[in-house]
Amino acid sequence: MNWQRLRVVALWTLLAGSLWQFGGAAFIHAKAVLAQTLLRDAWVRTLHGARQVQPWPWADTWPVARLRAPQHAQDLVVLAGASGRTLAFAPGHLLGSATLEQSGRTVIAGHRDTHFAFLREIQPGDELQLQDYRGITHHFRVNDTRIVDSLSTQLTLDGAKELVLVTCYPFDAIRAGGPLRFLVFAAPFEKRAQHNSPQFGYHRSPIRAAARKYSRF
Repeated sequence: MNWQRLRVVALWTLLAGSLWQFGGAAFIHAKAVLAQTLLRDAWVRTLHGARQVQPWPWADTWPVARLRAPQHAQDLVVLAGASGRTLAFAPGHLLGSATLEQSGRTVIAGHRDTHFAFLREIQPGDELQLQDYRGITHHFRVNDTRIVDSLSTQLTLDGAKELVLVTCYPFDAIRAGGPLRFLVFAAPFEKRAQHNSPQFGYHRSPIRAAARKYSRF
């Protein structure tokens, strides 16, 4: 068993201890925190040329980008796909939406009470940064936020390059799974592309509450 596998086993053993000590809600909270730790390691390997890096041996997804919100001290690794299982561990890139190398909308979803809880504080003019697997950072500026009903609103994916962040709404809803979604729209702006160090520069604020199943648009 190599060092990487040993580290994963040790971290998940600590997580199991959290479950035994504090119960289900603490388990979900700890899982979201622990996943980002393992995902950061996988992202560093991705930046060094590895592809579809499994963050843990049984993972069926892999990191595809790194999302940062400087004004909100957020630094999050983004996984491929936006299923409920994926979103329990990290924000997810919606399959079928544009990648950073393509035109059109790049859509990233996250839970309102864990990784995307910070969206309740986001404002037009805030900067969002999305780093791709080559280490190039793409810069976006928030220009709009909207609350939509997923049962009657379709989000088109073509058109000009744009970053869209999606989470459930309202943020303080007692029950998850309602039809409302909070959308953040951000347009690219000119800033010299840069190759970033693999090191993570922000200390994220604590993840709050339990992640719940994400439902479709």
